[in-house]
Amino acid sequence: MRDKTQTNSAAAGDRLIRAGAIVFFIGAVATLVTVAPLFLGSKPFPTYMFGLSMLMAVGFIVAGAGLIQSIAAGRRQARGD
Repeated sequence: MRDKTQTNSAAAGDRLIRAGAIVFFIGAVATLVTVAPLFLGSKPFPTYMFGLSMLMAVGFIVAGAGLIQSIAAGRRQARGD
């Protein structure tokens, strides 16, 4: 069975997982930038930066949805559907 699977084939949910990881990383950078003025003693960033920090949660949810989709596809394949 292993010889029939291509190494570069994308399974179900892989794109969502990658997109979620990218969005999560952007949100993590935005969070670090937003928190930095607290430690540097400078003027805080505008409110929209706090909104960009929420991208961490959005990326986590998108990656989780991709993971669930990948698990469901694996179960369907194991059942032989």
